[in-house]
Amino acid sequence: MEQEVSLTDVAYSQLERMIIFQSLKPGAMYSEKQLAEMVDAGRTPVREALQKLAWEQMVIIHPRRGIQIPEVTVESQMKLLEIRRALESLCAELAAQRSSQEQKRQMLELADAIVECAHRHDDHTFFTLLRRAHELLVEGSGNDYIRQAMQPLQGLSRRFWFIHKGADSGHPATLHAEVMRSAACGDARAASEAATQVIDYLHSVALAQLS
Repeated sequence: MEQEVSLTDVAYSQLERMIIFQSLKPGAMYSEKQLAEMVDAGRTPVREALQKLAWEQMVIIHPRRGIQIPEVTVESQMKLLEIRRALESLCAELAAQRSSQEQKRQMLELADAIVECAHRHDDHTFFTLLRRAHELLVEGSGNDYIRQAMQPLQGLSRRFWFIHKGADSGHPATLHAEVMRSAACGDARAASEAATQVIDYLHSVALAQLS
């Protein structure tokens, strides 16, 4: 059973990365068999990974037709940022108040690593670190309902940013690092304000696509 879960997680991570970096094209349709071959995994773990991705709105499953990669739109990004603004601030505040010492240690390590990675313009590693930073803050909040609400919002928001970010990944890295450092220091107000600055930045990226 543990092996099956592990294989599903591996398939999920590979498929998510392919969606984020557009190896799987927005609007395109793929069969489950095609995707299984792409990630070199069995049909069962791929099917389970696709169910999770569908819940996160990263894919659309059309029975008997295939799996479609949704288009990315400014309108959808603006709507999800409305929700994420409130939740992100609360999540950062709670993480500052509730995170364990081990979680805070990891936050500080991630803060340094994510800034350094952005300076190297290593998008694939930056993606991995950014996802872990999001997960760690949610874990630190100690609230399972925040986890359930935030996971799809953060995934979709990351996808939009990686498509439209341009060459300025160092800027959001610094903002994300400030959230983690503030939470690690137990400063709930600073963590909440830093999280709001992240959303302000993402909002500006979305608005820029309209000009």
